[in-house]
Amino acid sequence: MVSVAALSLGDALIKATSLSLPLWQIYILRSALVLPVLWGALCVRGTGRPVSVFWVALRSGLLIAMWLSYYSALPFMPLSAAAAAYYTAPVLITVLTAALSRRWPARRVLGAIFLGFAGVVLILRPDTSGFELATLLPLLAAFLYACAMVLTAHMCRDDDPFTLALALNIGFIIAGIGLGLFAGTAGSFALGPWHSVDASLIAIVAALALSILVGSVGAAFAYQNGPPATIAAFDYTYLVFSLIWGVLFFGEWPAALALAGIAMIAAAGFLSLPSARPKGP
Repeated sequence: MVSVAALSLGDALIKATSLSLPLWQIYILRSALVLPVLWGALCVRGTGRPVSVFWVALRSGLLIAMWLSYYSALPFMPLSAAAAAYYTAPVLITVLTAALSRRWPARRVLGAIFLGFAGVVLILRPDTSGFELATLLPLLAAFLYACAMVLTAHMCRDDDPFTLALALNIGFIIAGIGLGLFAGTAGSFALGPWHSVDASLIAIVAALALSILVGSVGAAFAYQNGPPATIAAFDYTYLVFSLIWGVLFFGEWPAALALAGIAMIAAAGFLSLPSARPKGP
């Protein structure tokens, strides 16, 4: 929950600065501040080498693509609506976990999947004239996040969380440089031109760095040490935090249908939790 609170605040700050800093510049500046901290932590802990470079790199790539998809949607929709669509991820994690274990989900889990889907439809309302294709990006982000977290639980369990966070932030810098090669489009959030940084933006980037530090290390630790479907349910606190930040930062009060959709998605997450098994004598 601490990592979710940090990440949700960081996402709100990304939305708030979307007209000031392009995404690729945020990637570079934010991770440049985080890397020395992570490197120092690994030196103190005496760890750092990943168990499998391939799986760690794939995990980082999935998460970078996830955040790129999610952040690209924020200029087009309220934070709470984007968060609700994105947080179909815990249900997807449950489905992927069941697929890997080759066990068909229980009926209540199947019900949760349909309930979560109905909640997304209520929020996005694809039949309305104001619907934009960009609003599907949080759903793509949800799928990428689910893949990354299942991968964390099954293939990166023995890696130090700080190693995973270090690899992720190195990936952010590489992705930022790659996007920067195509930058210069005025008005584009992802590919806008380099923006001069003043004291206020430096403070925001520092806050973003702290957010990604706490969130990336905390999420990796949680999914390494707990059942993915159970940990995923606690991700739903992001919906509460996103509502708070949306109201405080942007004055975004969700409509009644959107609130109903958010409630349905949250209920779907708790329905997808594994049932408690009675202990033997």
